[in-house]
Amino acid sequence: TAIGGMNVTETVEGLERYPVNIRYPRYMRDSLEQLKLLPMVTPAGQHIPLQAVADLRVEDGPPMIKSENARLNGWVYVDIEGVDLATYVTTARKAVTEQVELPPGYSITWSGQYEYMERARQHLAMVVPVTIVTIMLLLFLSFRNFVEVLIILGTLPMALAGGLWLLYLLDYNLSVAVGVGFIALAGVAVEIGVVMLVYLKQALQNRQAEAHEAGRAIQRKDIELAVREGALLRLRPIMMTVATIIVGLLPIMLGGGTGSEIMRRIAAPMVGGMVSATILTLAVIPAIFYLWQRQRIAANHGTDQAGAESG
Repeated sequence: TAIGGMNVTETVEGLERYPVNIRYPRYMRDSLEQLKLLPMVTPAGQHIPLQAVADLRVEDGPPMIKSENARLNGWVYVDIEGVDLATYVTTARKAVTEQVELPPGYSITWSGQYEYMERARQHLAMVVPVTIVTIMLLLFLSFRNFVEVLIILGTLPMALAGGLWLLYLLDYNLSVAVGVGFIALAGVAVEIGVVMLVYLKQALQNRQAEAHEAGRAIQRKDIELAVREGALLRLRPIMMTVATIIVGLLPIMLGGGTGSEIMRRIAAPMVGGMVSATILTLAVIPAIFYLWQRQRIAANHGTDQAGAESG
């Protein structure tokens, strides 16, 4: 155009090429009054100013015309603060639906980080159930006992409680990064619980062997001693594991820089969850294991007595 210019050719200067652009001089381009006085030649040969046939004014408009999916579109960028992305979009979408009447052929699409978050949430909706089923399958292949699998999985919510409390204290909202942190926490909590359960079973087997050599049935006191022995045997390794994980994640949770907002939300559930997972592993799992084994022995003794009476 006469104002923006048009490349009509290019000049070659050695190995360099430069476009040749033709447009009005600056004093004419920068003055609205000068543009209004630009002469025009009519088909009859008359010279008239441009303002005689056009209304020239300065208006705000889009810097460029964009299209997507063969449709013209315009973008509105929003920066939010003090509220999570999902809550803001839900509130804004409701307000737009109630207060804005779109002309025919117009539509609104919420994109940007919200679109990526929704896409990741859909993926997590598939990944989380698959992860839980995989953990259950691996636990069953390891223990070959549904009760022991349920002991581990039934205590997982308590392990995740610490992560939820820390998120509340840090005022973090649930997000995809937080979900990834909880998945990692679940894996670590299950691993620690499996190790504890293995040592409890090993200690119980040793007590059963001692009772068999002594020619007597295993008693409730033997179960109690086995649980204490197995739990205390894993006390130091579990504390070292938890301390190592927490110390390694604290710089990530408290650090800054590029990407720190996401990394902090991944680390926070794990730091808080490891505290509750430690209490769970050292107290709850041994207690549940003790109650379960005591019930089994009581049932076995009842069966043996019934068999002796019938004989």
